[in-house]
Amino acid sequence: MTTVRIDLERRAYDIRIAAGLLDAPDTFAAVAAPKGTAFIVTNTTVAPLYAARLEQSLRPHFARVLRCSLPDGEQYKTWETLDQIFTDLLRQQCDRKTTLFALGGGVIGDMTGFAAASYMRGVPFVQVPTTLLAQVDSSVGGKTAINHPLGKNMIGAFYQPRLVVADLSTLHTLPPRELSAGLAEVIKHAAIADVDFLDWLEAHIDALMAQDDAAMAEAVARCCRIKAHVVAQDETETGMRAILNFGHTFGHAIEAGMGYGHWLHGEAVGAGMVLAADLSVRLGLLPRADAERLARLIARAGLPVRAPDLGAARWAELMQVDKKTEGGEVRFVLLQGLGRPVLRAAPMAEAQASIAAHLQPVTTQDALSA
Repeated sequence: MTTVRIDLERRAYDIRIAAGLLDAPDTFAAVAAPKGTAFIVTNTTVAPLYAARLEQSLRPHFARVLRCSLPDGEQYKTWETLDQIFTDLLRQQCDRKTTLFALGGGVIGDMTGFAAASYMRGVPFVQVPTTLLAQVDSSVGGKTAINHPLGKNMIGAFYQPRLVVADLSTLHTLPPRELSAGLAEVIKHAAIADVDFLDWLEAHIDALMAQDDAAMAEAVARCCRIKAHVVAQDETETGMRAILNFGHTFGHAIEAGMGYGHWLHGEAVGAGMVLAADLSVRLGLLPRADAERLARLIARAGLPVRAPDLGAARWAELMQVDKKTEGGEVRFVLLQGLGRPVLRAAPMAEAQASIAAHLQPVTTQDALSA
């Protein structure tokens, strides 16, 4: 087992990375509450695969083990679904000795964390991510949120888990599209922080696409170490942590513009990184060859490298609704070299030029779904 420590003083916690952790009761001994309740939040896709196994591992550590199963999909990351968690907690008379367990991908992790931050003004929670994207990114760092029709992840809280359990064996049930979506965040970590890791990814991307266990373990561990370093320095994203949003200003606009769930988050980030790299080139920060190198790797991961045509006005409107926007200026995470991110404002005309250079046609069905 690999353990990565998130060093946040009193809020410090471990990320445990290995295959088979879900079936080992000792994995969860550190968060045991013998007189308390374990409340598992999962979804209708993950529950049949892993919920009973997690329940069995938690029973030695808690007086009660309960389950709440939500609908699956980004389109359900809403107030209404969040309220379903609160309703189940209240109906089961869950008190402050309740620990929430987020069993699923990023949507489940974000909503469970937000529920834990809010219920009785804060109860403990544990992340048990079952997708690659969640294991390398969304389960780590304490960002919790729901979506709003006008913007993604704009309503939430910083609230750290007590433990993150990344069971690599759960990745074997991922559909290919979900696997590729997770690889977008893997590539992002390399692009902003570690050129050696980027070299490694270019050499091992085929192994990762084939779900090779050793390659996957290395990728997850390296991403978690990068994120741990960033989060320890800037827990609430007042400065350095914003670099983790490389590709996300464009990506979040794609998700909102197309309708949540139409593009997976990682797919939108993949295209968003291509656009952000192109914008970096246009502003004289990044050599064109580096942007093309990054785009090739994104394509090899099975991710889109072109963006939907939302219309210039809609693109501008959506990018304005971004947590990095200040004083009406849209700020982007750009690259002044691979592994060298910078946060800066960019003229909307230049951002629109990058979008225009990478548009894909929108089909009739896409238009109807938007």
